[in-house]
Amino acid sequence: MTIAEPATARASVTIAAPPEAVYALITDLPTMAAIGEEVTEMQWRSGDGARPGAVFKGRNRNGRRTWTTTCTVTDAEPGRTFAFDVKSVVIPVAHWRYDLAATDGGCTVTESTWDRRPGWFRKPGGMATGVMDRDSANAEHIRLTLERLKARAEGAG
Repeated sequence: MTIAEPATARASVTIAAPPEAVYALITDLPTMAAIGEEVTEMQWRSGDGARPGAVFKGRNRNGRRTWTTTCTVTDAEPGRTFAFDVKSVVIPVAHWRYDLAATDGGCTVTESTWDRRPGWFRKPGGMATGVMDRDSANAEHIRLTLERLKARAEGAG
C-alpha cells in the first residue's frame, strides 16, 4: 500500500483551531475513542504517545458485535500528520491517516483510510463486524468523526 493509491474513504473539514491543538486531540486516544463511530476504547500498548512504531489497541463495537485491533503508528508529525496501520491478529485491515493543513484562522483536517484486507478476509470480516460494505460505512464514520472533532476543537463538544 502506498499513499499514491486512492483512499477507499476520505473527507475533510475546516476547523477554527490551530493545527497543533487539533493534532493533540487526534493523537489523544481517549478523545478519539470518544468521538469515533465504532471505536469504544484505544489504549497504548507499546510506547506512551504518538510516534512511529508505537502500538495501541482498539476496541470496537457495532451493535452487539465487538472486536479488537492492533494499530501501529507509521507517521506522527505534530500539527501535520498522524497515521497508523491496523491489523486483526496478524491480518492487515486498514491504513488510517489524518493530514492537517494550516488555514487563516485554523486548519483543514483530511481523514483518509485505505482498506488493506485480503480479498478472502472481506466476507468473514464483514460478518464479524456486521458491516458488509466497509467503504460506505467508513465514509460515514469519517464524516461523523470529523464533525465531532470540529465540535470538540472549537469548544462545542
